[in-house]
Amino acid sequence: MTQKYPTREKLKQKKEIDFLFAKGKWQTSGNLRIISIDLEKKPSEEFSLPNQRVGVSVSKKFFKKAVDRNRIKRLLRELYRLNKDIFTEQFGKQSLSMIFWVSKEKPTNYQSLEENFITLCQSKK
Repeated sequence: MTQKYPTREKLKQKKEIDFLFAKGKWQTSGNLRIISIDLEKKPSEEFSLPNQRVGVSVSKKFFKKAVDRNRIKRLLRELYRLNKDIFTEQFGKQSLSMIFWVSKEKPTNYQSLEENFITLCQSKK
């Protein structure tokens, strides 16, 4: 599988995000939190996706500077892109997911972030 993050995999539509927050399940690992819903296991009349959609979010409350928020979002998107196989295996090929950074501290390095991400993927119930 190629390691890309094409536009069709980006979670952008308001109705999809609203649906995710209404019906999704939350999980946390370290400073990462994810909300997701697998539409293969729980089909919905409103949505049918040809592929998974993933979004990232960083709180403006914790990081006032856009530079810091953008850096963390870039790291989160890169985590997803490089570990897409693990993510897809755990969360489904037709899923909606949003990944959050829930800490006031900036990530120390990419490796620690990646460990948290893999732990988060493997701890899915």
